[in-house]
Amino acid sequence: MTDVVLAENTDGVLLLTLNRPDRLNAWTAAMEEQFFGALAAADEDPSVRVIVVTGAGRGFCAGADLTALGAVDPSAITEADIHPSGKPISYALSLRKPVIAAINGAAAGIGLVLALYCDVRFAADDAKFTTAFSRRGLIAEHGIAWQLPRVVGVSRAMDLLLSSRILLGEEAGRIGLVDHVRPVDEVLPAALAYARDLAENCSPQSMAIIKRQVYQALESDLDPARREAVALMLASFAQDDFREGVLSHLERRPPNFPPLDPDTV
Repeated sequence: MTDVVLAENTDGVLLLTLNRPDRLNAWTAAMEEQFFGALAAADEDPSVRVIVVTGAGRGFCAGADLTALGAVDPSAITEADIHPSGKPISYALSLRKPVIAAINGAAAGIGLVLALYCDVRFAADDAKFTTAFSRRGLIAEHGIAWQLPRVVGVSRAMDLLLSSRILLGEEAGRIGLVDHVRPVDEVLPAALAYARDLAENCSPQSMAIIKRQVYQALESDLDPARREAVALMLASFAQDDFREGVLSHLERRPPNFPPLDPDTV
C-alpha cells in the first residue's frame, strides 16, 4: 500500500503528514486507516509526547476524494464504508497525547472536521476553510454539529455550516476557528516549535489528565468538574512529576519528566 500518511518522530514530537499532494490530500479509506493506525501507535509509544498533523504540498486536506466517492453506489453505502478504520473521525480527542494541527492550505469538509478534532490549530493566513457539506447536498457530517459550535459559538457555526462559504486563515483566527495564524512558510515550523516546547517542558502525565478533564467537562456541570479537579490535585501532589516540576523550577533547569505512565487513562 502506498504511504498516504508519512510519520517522522523527532525528539518526542511525531509529525504525521497526509501525503496525497496531487489531490490536495483528499481523504480516502486508505488514508483513514493509515492515519488512525499511526495515532493509535503514537498513543502507546513512550517516545512520542506530542503529535503534529499537516499536509504535503499546498493543501491540508481538501475533503473526501469525490472521484472515489463517485464510483460507489450511494444506496449501498454503510457505516463501515464511512468509517473503514472502525474509528470515528473524532478519534484524536480520545488520545492521551496532545494533537496539534499545522494547517498549511485548504481544509474542506472532512479535512476541516479533522482539524477541529485536533487540540490546538496553527494555520496559514491564506489557507482556505469551508464546511462544504451544504453545497454537496450533504448534512453536518462526522459530529461537526457538536464540535464547531463549541469552538466558534452557535451563530458562527450556523453561518459556516449553512452557507459553506470559504473563509481564509486570517478570518479563521479572528473567529477562533484556529488558534495561531502565520504566513504559510512559518506554519509548520511554528507548530513544531510549540510541540517541542510541550515535549521538553510539560509533564506527559499532566497533559494527558488535563486533556481528559477539558473534554469531559464539556459534558459536565461545574460542581462535578470542580470536585474531580480537587481529587486529581491532591493525587498529583504525591506524584514524581510534581516534585520534578517544582525542583526544576527552583534549580532553574529544564525538567526531566518521565514518559507517560501506560496506566494513565
